[in-house]
Amino acid sequence: MEQKIKISFFDAKEYDKDSFNLANSNDGYDIKFYDTKLSEDTYKLAVGSDVICIFVNDEVNQAVIDGLVESGVKLIALRCAGYNNVDIEYAFGKIHIVNVPAYSPYAVAEHAMALLLTSVRRIHKAYIRTKDFNFSLNGLTGFDLHGKTVGVVGTGKIGRIFIDICRGFGMHVIAYDKFPAKDSEIDYVSLEELWQSSDIISFHCPLTDENRHMVNKDTIRKMKKGVVLLNTSRGALIDSEALLEGIKERQIGAACLDVYEEESDVFFHDFSGHIVEDDTLARLISMPNVIVTSHQAFLTKEALTNIADTTLMNVKVFLEEGRCNNEVCYKCTKLGNCTQEHKAKCF
Repeated sequence: MEQKIKISFFDAKEYDKDSFNLANSNDGYDIKFYDTKLSEDTYKLAVGSDVICIFVNDEVNQAVIDGLVESGVKLIALRCAGYNNVDIEYAFGKIHIVNVPAYSPYAVAEHAMALLLTSVRRIHKAYIRTKDFNFSLNGLTGFDLHGKTVGVVGTGKIGRIFIDICRGFGMHVIAYDKFPAKDSEIDYVSLEELWQSSDIISFHCPLTDENRHMVNKDTIRKMKKGVVLLNTSRGALIDSEALLEGIKERQIGAACLDVYEEESDVFFHDFSGHIVEDDTLARLISMPNVIVTSHQAFLTKEALTNIADTTLMNVKVFLEEGRCNNEVCYKCTKLGNCTQEHKAKCF
């Protein structure tokens, strides 16, 4: 009898289990779901597994990579696009990594617009009021999106879809990307001009050492007074302390955050009956012009289906054919213009 491929699944939530069990009905992999996140304390749960499946807050540092290799794990399958939580440079030559580069860019882009509309039209406040039969309009004045300038940082699939949505509202769009999309009608500008000209700024780029805390006390000073910031990408793009100060100084008019730089020990968990020890997050949430959602922009039925299908397909192709179009490696990422066509493994 042929031995089933074993997959250890970390930081598993009920929606993960539902979507992956459905996707796995034909492949028949032996999947073990763990509620705990992957870390130096938990990687031994993967002993005997061929593959581990991880998400954005799992920790894959040098010690974890060494432990996984020693445990016989052949592949790290990310069920997300981002991989800033993985030391891909150290992993090169030791263990292969695959990701899901596009699960539903519409889900994330639409959530960003939902946050923006909720904020500028005070929908969240109106919802709470009318629950108490308070139908006063005092304090609910918003502003038109039509005619406003939105700066989009990052013009990958999600960023371009968000641009299309903004254009549908009659907004003027400018954008910045280190690698501008060729043959596009996008109006690219420098970051300096984007900070200075945008009424609204939305982030749709991966996190790198270069852009960590790209929103900081210095860049906030360059922005328009009253600017609205949207972040559905990675939390550490924004210096949270600087953001808080910018809000208190009335330089930032509103912030809509689906991600937070210290989210790994908070997001995806229920702390409603507990005291949250992260003072910065608590202060941000207390601000009347801040909306925080817990990394849920990806969470649609369509996205979950695509994530599960693509993740298991990555595993299947890699183990059967010895290569995968969605392999991530240090050289590809570091160079940015890798010519690797993924007809073979990256190493």
